[in-house]
Amino acid sequence: MSDHIDPFELRGEALENYISELRKTLLYHAKRYYVDDDPEISDFEYDRMYAELLKLEEAHPELDDPASPTKRIGGAPLDKFEKVTHTVTMNSLSDVFSFDELRDFLARVEQTLGEEAHPVYSVEPKIDGLSVSLQYENGILVRGATRGDGTTGEDVTQNIKTIFSIPLTLPEPLTLCVRGEVYMPRAVFERLNAEREKNNQQLLANPRNAAAGSLRQLDPAVCAERALDIFVFNFQDGSLYLDGHAPENHIETLQRLQALGFHTLENYTRAKSAEDIVAHIELLGQMRDSLAYDIDGAVVKIDDLATRRHLGEGTNTPKWAVAYKYPPECKQTKLESISIAVGRTGVLTPTANLSPVRLAGTTVSRATLHNIDFIRERGIRIGDIVSVQKAGDIIPEVVCAHPEKRDGSETDFHMPTHCPSCGEPVVRDADDGAAVRCTNAACPAQLSRSLEHFASKDAMNIDGLGPQIIELLLTNELIHDAADLYSLAPEQMENLDRMGKKSARKLADAIAASKGAGLERLIYALGIRNVGAVAAEALAARYGSLDACMKATVEELCTLNDFGMITAECVVNYFTHPQNLALCERLIAAGLVTTSTAAPRTEQLAGLTFVLTGTLPTMSRDEASALIKAQGGKVSGSVSKKTDYVVAGEAAGSKLTKAQELGVAIIDESALLDMLGAASQETITTDQDT
Repeated sequence: MSDHIDPFELRGEALENYISELRKTLLYHAKRYYVDDDPEISDFEYDRMYAELLKLEEAHPELDDPASPTKRIGGAPLDKFEKVTHTVTMNSLSDVFSFDELRDFLARVEQTLGEEAHPVYSVEPKIDGLSVSLQYENGILVRGATRGDGTTGEDVTQNIKTIFSIPLTLPEPLTLCVRGEVYMPRAVFERLNAEREKNNQQLLANPRNAAAGSLRQLDPAVCAERALDIFVFNFQDGSLYLDGHAPENHIETLQRLQALGFHTLENYTRAKSAEDIVAHIELLGQMRDSLAYDIDGAVVKIDDLATRRHLGEGTNTPKWAVAYKYPPECKQTKLESISIAVGRTGVLTPTANLSPVRLAGTTVSRATLHNIDFIRERGIRIGDIVSVQKAGDIIPEVVCAHPEKRDGSETDFHMPTHCPSCGEPVVRDADDGAAVRCTNAACPAQLSRSLEHFASKDAMNIDGLGPQIIELLLTNELIHDAADLYSLAPEQMENLDRMGKKSARKLADAIAASKGAGLERLIYALGIRNVGAVAAEALAARYGSLDACMKATVEELCTLNDFGMITAECVVNYFTHPQNLALCERLIAAGLVTTSTAAPRTEQLAGLTFVLTGTLPTMSRDEASALIKAQGGKVSGSVSKKTDYVVAGEAAGSKLTKAQELGVAIIDESALLDMLGAASQETITTDQDT
């Protein structure tokens, strides 16, 4: 753009042309930066032109363009996501977990095609993100939708527009639909977690979950801050791009997509033999640490599109492709020391302090060692080289030690005889011989962690009351137990470190709001030993009030589903302790809801066991679980022969595979809602927490 032109003096056609050229220039440089990774101008110059366009558009709203680069900031917050029916079903892939299973797939394909066929395969990284479809009409992006259950997804167009590597306009006026995988780059994930830790916010679990949560934010401005990216890899319908450029194979598809301005997959290859396919999968596995994004496997698919059509589609998965899933990533590092954490129930848990190692998307420097028996059984010593993996790709744990790598400096570990927090003697747990426990009810570490549990999302859900704030409140003697939270005034907190008037008021409001959390959450928040969220729901449903729970007997409690003698005794013991009774009385006096507000329980799903897997289109798994339990059903975390139904959503993993192997009925969210009868998607509120 010319420095000799004052665009704010232009009118009519000259102004239209200037703004049009400015938009084209910005789109060009955005592609150079975000897609080609080859910028031609400085960030300062780009920002200057962007600010100029924004001012011009504000001054001349009559020249608005839905494809303008300024639309990247998104629109106003939404009340909910509208449902979208996909023009082409977005099927998932069948998973294989070994090279033998992969060779079986290749053999089935070649048997179907016949001996004379010599199929060529494409092998590419499997991005650990979430699938979306992008719809263009006459070259303009009109809709972005999540995969959902494959048939119906959610309209996330405003959030999609915040992803700079997605072109708002194509270089040709085409009407087409493409499919891609949205992900969060590792560098962005690390930056966000560093910021969240600084602000005492709960850390994001992994880049994949962070990307999914970001794309489903109702406020596009929040999504824009998350700096998501995408790889586009497929045209959804051949009839939509009959413009003389119809690719004949997958590699040509990627090349055509790239020419249209999309950010396409990297590190792919063609292969004709099982040996070549396995070699490239292994190569991708070796590259995982060096990539700027997470991958959880490799996709192997027929390269020729006509052959794909010949092989066809299965019920939920194509017959021409498969996803090889890498085993849990396991790496070796040094166990520098072992520290002891005192839990909210007094259990002393040994934790390994490790030389930092990159593992499954995050840098790991600590891992659980469970208990002293675990350490002894595996012969783990301080100073050992150990193998570490993430259980379920989330919780770091030490798998084993490598005695052959010892140099003689390693030392045995012994559990302390006294609590590192309060100095009182510790004892072996009578109920669990592996656990060592501090029995001092006034132990500071137990109090701190009890308050963390009390404020946690699944308990009273007090936003902003994290470990550091709790420590500040305890250190300054503003609280001594959970009941003290409800007498805190903002003026007492505003002079604390990292608080201020605004933060103090916000925390006080969150504490006040938690009074209405409900009986089920309150019982869970109390931290009674062996009473999790499910048992808390059972207690609330049976007794209806905290006062009635406090009077329950062991004999009565043993008649509840999933309650045994040990759990029943834990409940009775808790409510017979004078200190706990006093706490409950003070919570009641503080105005907390201590009676059940749940709708009358029906038994429509009585006797049925459900397992939830993947991301459901319109509700979280917690919400689905609550609906199932409200009608008498049971929700399990694992699939077995006793499972009646598996409810599968987007990115369903090993649980879906297990269900297929066992012949368990697999349904989607829509079928579940049909079973629930009166429940409807419109009455379900969308969880906006990441």
